[in-house]
Amino acid sequence: MPFDLKEIAAISGMPGLYRLVKPTRAGVIIEALDEKGTRSVASARNKVSLLQEISIYTQDYDQTVPLSEVFDRIYQQHGPELAVTNKSDDRDLSAFMAGIMPDYDRERVYMSDIKKLVQWYRVVSKALEYQAPAQEEEAPTAEPTEEKPKAKKKAAKKDEPAADEALSTAGIIPAAAETNAAGNPEAGEAKPAKKATRKKAE
Repeated sequence: MPFDLKEIAAISGMPGLYRLVKPTRAGVIIEALDEKGTRSVASARNKVSLLQEISIYTQDYDQTVPLSEVFDRIYQQHGPELAVTNKSDDRDLSAFMAGIMPDYDRERVYMSDIKKLVQWYRVVSKALEYQAPAQEEEAPTAEPTEEKPKAKKKAAKKDEPAADEALSTAGIIPAAAETNAAGNPEAGEAKPAKKATRKKAE
């Protein structure tokens, strides 16, 4: 993983990105991912969205691209500095997104998501060191794909998400639901229990 996003999170109601330091009874101690690095406590009521668990929708409904991979694509094409910002013209932002991810879903990825992606990349590329994938284990080995299944289909929203929320693409596509072993070969036909009958003594 070029940028280590394991402990980096977006927190509802709080602007910017944060590094999770350690949990407390009241919530979790966080450190702002900026020059000041101010520490505070995020309440358990706040929604914490880990960046490594966020993916971007593609035109294939059941396919997404992890945010870590999207950040890697951005770095490969643009390096740590971007020509666009979250305040750039929508056409420039759309062109930027199409350049790094041509198959992104134009309907489910909102413009606010693209702006947030650009903003997050700028913060991450300044705060974290890019680790070139020198080893050939490019596939993330410790990625939690066995998380609790979340609802795969979200209700189609026409309103864009609020600015303090994570991307509308947050969440991992749940694994296919496990099927019950209906055709278990060991499940033989149940034999009805024989009723013991007693002869009355005459």
